[in-house]
Amino acid sequence: MSLKKIALTTIITLFFLVGCKDESNKKDSTLKTKNQQQNVIIKDTSIVKQEEEFVLNEENAIEFFFDYQKDLKVNKVKITTSLGSFIIQLFDNVPYHKANFIYLTRKGYFDNTQFHRIVKNFIIQGGNADDEATPRKRREIGRYLLPPDTRKGHKHHRGTLSMPSSENDNPHKLASPYEFFIVVTKPGSYHLDGNYTPFGKVISGMDVVDRINAVDTGKGDWPSVNVYIKKAEVIE
Repeated sequence: MSLKKIALTTIITLFFLVGCKDESNKKDSTLKTKNQQQNVIIKDTSIVKQEEEFVLNEENAIEFFFDYQKDLKVNKVKITTSLGSFIIQLFDNVPYHKANFIYLTRKGYFDNTQFHRIVKNFIIQGGNADDEATPRKRREIGRYLLPPDTRKGHKHHRGTLSMPSSENDNPHKLASPYEFFIVVTKPGSYHLDGNYTPFGKVISGMDVVDRINAVDTGKGDWPSVNVYIKKAEVIE
């Protein structure tokens, strides 16, 4: 075989080997890129899962709402019920209760709950229901109470939004975060001052509140016909 043929054969062989090596590198690079993307997706999924699993409790609730209220620029919520709609304005100087109400509204907690306690010419109380969905939503959000905040100068005037205590045996008047009541009494129910925390007021639709207060009730002040909160939405 001539030297030219030998040289030509050698060059072709080298080109072939280099080409195979480049192709192998490309495959390796593609595989690494795909693996890296999968790792990122797995990490992102892990982050989302951690956020979804966040549950409020007695240890973290106050710190959470302290941070949550810092950037809150909203203070109005529209409540749409089976008997009409009304708008609530929340007090800015009762930060934890305000933050709690906004947070629960954005989480959709109040949707499809009921005004489950109605006392004629006194209050309507909402945020509970005789179904399985409501306690499930509470478990998913968390179990916690809020401390009273009664010294901000707010009175229980007619139309005032306030928060009930969690239970009868509760000397510190810790508030049940999932429920609220609205005063109907004219001009107000001032014997409640100092015991419960006013954190907002009805600024539109008080006639709807009166309509709810007028429904027939049975044992335990539960309405004879359920009055639903169809939708609670923050007015951005």
